Amino acid sequence: MSDSVDATSPGGSIRVGVLIEPRLPGATDFAVEAERIGVASLWVPEIWGYDALTGLAYLAAKTSTIGLGTFVVQLGSRTPALLATSALSLQELSGGRFTLGIGVSGPRVMEGWHGVRFRRPVQTTRETIEIIRAVSSGARLAHDGEIYPLPLPDSAGRALQPMVRPAHVPVYNAAMGPANLRLTGEIADGWLGNAFMPEVADVFFGPMREGAERAGRSVTELDLVAPVAVEFADGRAAADAAVRRHAGGYAFTIGSMGESGRNFYNEAFTRLGYGEAVNKVAQLWRSGNHDEARRAVPLELGSHTNLVGTPDIISERIDRYRAAGISTLLTKLDGSYDDQIATLDLLMGLTSSPTAEAGGFQPFMPR
Repeated sequence: MSDSVDATSPGGSIRVGVLIEPRLPGATDFAVEAERIGVASLWVPEIWGYDALTGLAYLAAKTSTIGLGTFVVQLGSRTPALLATSALSLQELSGGRFTLGIGVSGPRVMEGWHGVRFRRPVQTTRETIEIIRAVSSGARLAHDGEIYPLPLPDSAGRALQPMVRPAHVPVYNAAMGPANLRLTGEIADGWLGNAFMPEVADVFFGPMREGAERAGRSVTELDLVAPVAVEFADGRAAADAAVRRHAGGYAFTIGSMGESGRNFYNEAFTRLGYGEAVNKVAQLWRSGNHDEARRAVPLELGSHTNLVGTPDIISERIDRYRAAGISTLLTKLDGSYDDQIATLDLLMGLTSSPTAEAGGFQPFMPR
């Protein structure tokens, strides 16, 4: 693995966002405190449990300036038109603080949980964003799509005028594969970059740059968001143990996510240079050797995709993310309320982001 940073843009300020579960006790107090100390945004997950939009509406009512985003809404779980009007509802109710984070998920979730066929994920993403933009503009909805032809051909459907006030909803795409990364660079407002490593940034930014250039813009016009677990350690031994634990946490993802030989994470890790190791982990996990699988995960998957270690180590990692062009660190925290706030306070000091210190969320707006 190369240890050099492939800078997409000169290092600048870097914002801090936080992943939050609104249903948990103390979540609203945490949201209010995060807003007070200058965290830029709160993001709510959606997997196969509580939905993200309801929780964000609740947080919108409890806060006033902090940004609100989904990480991520699974495409196919709602029609594009409903997703658009839901996003516009949150944008209206929050006073313009909402960002729609979307992702295609995978066949195990979409076909097993939602009962929706998982097919042509990149085209589905493109057409969903096109429909969201059309509805957001207030224009009568007619879409000549391959996945979503609207109105349906040979039907009683009619092109309807949205009963909404036009507004821009920033759309961030969770993309890992080259085709989806190119699409992100071409039409999205931001990128949600799971498994991002600053050391090999161009694996992600190369395709994204191609898409952006095709659309006549630069990757630097997107908000580039890197999800990272954050854990401060008191010393080197504790830091090493934390890295091992975070690396081991990828064993489930490597061994269980995906279907019919397709695992988007494993494909991404392979492009990052870890194909042989990932194949070994997957084989161990599927054979039932879960503990051995966890031990077989390369340590760099724990250390290079997260912020784990002493303050000095984490400060150096932040500099690498900043130099690579990442504009937002989407942090995943653990521990008690007091522990999480203490972690945030320390992290905010290390990022020294003028945008974060000023409060509020400043997503990319089309130019």
